[in-house]
Amino acid sequence: MAERRNEIIDGLHALPQHIKEVLAIDQELQRLAKDVLHKEKSLLIMGRGFQNATCLEGALKIKEVSYMHSEGILAGELKHGPLALVDENMPVILIMTRDSLYPKVRSALEQVTARKGQPIIICNKGDDAINLDSKTIRVPQTVDCLQGILTIIPLQLLSYHLACLAGVDVDFPRNLAKSVTVE
Repeated sequence: MAERRNEIIDGLHALPQHIKEVLAIDQELQRLAKDVLHKEKSLLIMGRGFQNATCLEGALKIKEVSYMHSEGILAGELKHGPLALVDENMPVILIMTRDSLYPKVRSALEQVTARKGQPIIICNKGDDAINLDSKTIRVPQTVDCLQGILTIIPLQLLSYHLACLAGVDVDFPRNLAKSVTVE
């Protein structure tokens, strides 16, 4: 228990520097938005474990800000419907970081590529197992429960760039409540 606590504390101490590293790839994300995603109508974002919440939040942010249809999908549920959407015309972002579920997410990657999908992979820097032909967004590796902080940033930046390319005012998204009303 103490070892895990220390691992998380060390990860928290390193987080500001890791965030700077992720923000440094903004130009790459802007090109990706312009050259690959801008003209698309829909987008699937997949991951597992801690990254499932990242997928859901990333998809929501893209919908809210750029008005592009986007779905966050648990990679383990790919065979239960979403796989029918995957082909060479459906953009897929796959969050594939080095954690205990990495082999299972790799299986989802193989399913996507077997259907001629061209996934964009958010992975850890130094992950040599990722095919060099794949489009990648590389983020620093940290402790598993903090990794989502580093993987959501590229999705937030992509949503911003997609909105700008679509001519959407990112400061005033339509139909978005700034507060929650409880009835």
